[in-house]
Amino acid sequence: MTKIAIYPGSFDPVTNGHLDVLKRALRIFDKVIIAVGENPDKKYLFSVKERRDMLQKVIKGNVEIDHFSGLLIDFAKKKKATAIIRGLRAVSDFDSEFQMALMNRKLDSKIETVFIMTRGMYCYLSASIVKEAASLGAKLNGMVPDYVEKKLNVRFKH
Repeated sequence: MTKIAIYPGSFDPVTNGHLDVLKRALRIFDKVIIAVGENPDKKYLFSVKERRDMLQKVIKGNVEIDHFSGLLIDFAKKKKATAIIRGLRAVSDFDSEFQMALMNRKLDSKIETVFIMTRGMYCYLSASIVKEAASLGAKLNGMVPDYVEKKLNVRFKH
């Protein structure tokens, strides 16, 4: 039986921290589906298409890139996933992630949530902080793939 995991997020933009979690998830699961979230109440810097394109350019391996809106657990069932991957940077992430994991378990007890800690070198990194730094013209060495940095520089006209 193929072990399929969903790795959901906004990936606005994808960071090296995201890629680190993905790389380690691929050691555990046969296939990982990156699920780019669409939430009409959120304001994104990049469209779903742009986020998917960036992911496509920087990811190798047995990874499918898709998008979803609505309940993540419904998307996971549709994709026949056995797990949801969630990256944790710090203890502060755990509170909300734990709550979501419990809710997802209540909605479908057959789909597990697997938490993967980011490496220490990425624990400060978030898409929000990357966007802020990029908007101010900072060099993003080691924070995002080069392709993503170029896209951010174009977006912020640097």
